[in-house]
Amino acid sequence: MIYSLKGKLIVKELNFAVIECAGVGYGCRTSYTSASKLGELGSEVMLYTYLHVREDAVELFGFATQQELSCFKLLISVSGVGPKGAIAILSDVTPERFAFLVASGDSKAFTKVKGIGTKTAQRLVLELKDKITADSLSGSVSSDAALFTSTPDLTGSNVSEALEALMVLGFSQGEAAPVLGRLDPNLSTQDLIKETMRIMNAK
Repeated sequence: MIYSLKGKLIVKELNFAVIECAGVGYGCRTSYTSASKLGELGSEVMLYTYLHVREDAVELFGFATQQELSCFKLLISVSGVGPKGAIAILSDVTPERFAFLVASGDSKAFTKVKGIGTKTAQRLVLELKDKITADSLSGSVSSDAALFTSTPDLTGSNVSEALEALMVLGFSQGEAAPVLGRLDPNLSTQDLIKETMRIMNAK
């Protein structure tokens, strides 16, 4: 498995980048979001990667952050959403926005992405939101229960939506809940997500 690539950026396009590592150029399909975060040609860059293997092709996908990679993996797990569709979605919305849309059940927003129809968008939100709920309310709750005893109530709509969104991005309930509990519950869901990510990434 190729987990990440770090080397010299030799090609940079809207949805494609080539990183040279030890004399070998690795071509990665990327989202607009990841491509925009890469530096100038010739600079050293790093991408987290996902190797997609089919009968007729082997493609490498690259992402500027682990959160975007987590979103990509979630998207391609949905029936009817392939790698190209996932990249199209992540080119239109940031990982934070994606997580918020899933957590809030806003399937209509995904229909604005080229190639994503109403049924696919609805299935996307339904499958991912259910998956988050199942994952977070089964094994996670009991193991992380002690962390909740010292934090404020997390049942407010904005806070609970932010918690679900952060789990979409790959953070565990135990990581996100204590940080969310210290923030102002009157903040908007998106502000809660951004501030929690800023604090956790600063650790």
